Amino acid sequence: MRQFAISDIHGCNISFNALLDKIGLTTADELYLLGDYIDRGPDSKGVLDTIMRLQSTGYKVRCLMGNHDDGMIRSLYNFEHCDAWLEKWGGKETVASFGVYSVDDIPLEYWRFLDSLEKYLEVGDYLLVHAGLDWSVGKPLSNLDGLLFARNWYHKIDYGWLGKRTIVHGHTPIVRAEMELQLEILPFKQYLNIDNGCVYDRYGDGSYHLCAFDMTNRALFFQKNLDDVSGYWAGR
Repeated sequence: MRQFAISDIHGCNISFNALLDKIGLTTADELYLLGDYIDRGPDSKGVLDTIMRLQSTGYKVRCLMGNHDDGMIRSLYNFEHCDAWLEKWGGKETVASFGVYSVDDIPLEYWRFLDSLEKYLEVGDYLLVHAGLDWSVGKPLSNLDGLLFARNWYHKIDYGWLGKRTIVHGHTPIVRAEMELQLEILPFKQYLNIDNGCVYDRYGDGSYHLCAFDMTNRALFFQKNLDDVSGYWAGR
């Protein structure tokens, strides 16, 4: 059995499936997805379908909520937020991937999936979160905003609270060289960002990848973006 973590797929379903093939995922393995399955990329529906198909066919897959997934849920109840999600977060691409005109027309099974997403996971000595932790509160895991949105928190880590655990997260895209350096010093710093910004490959030059972290063997796998994301980035 191996354990893998992947984050920030952002509607890049072709790249996601290629990465699963690259790591050779089997039903004996465990796959942990750290959120942001939707928005910006061309096939958010396809990503959700892939995840639900894996879960329904015997694969061990557990899923965290990302800020974009949370944003889609909130778009149902807050008209002002819905406008921002559609225009600024990449929600238009998500709705279009379902072949509908309104967020209200997205089938119920997808809302049920989003509602089931976990906020954090502890797997052995790993602490899995989407974005990070708010270290200003006594119980960092109780602060949802920190788990979904935190950035620039490495210098604030309370290592006494963290203990022997290692934090694995996404949310903030970093270059491959920085990620590989974090892996090298992982025993000392105890954090690893696995967001290599797959959806940011607007020019198709292979600069950005979808990353899988083999938690068992402490190895990184990179899959270049195979999805056409130019539609979202046009004019930005």
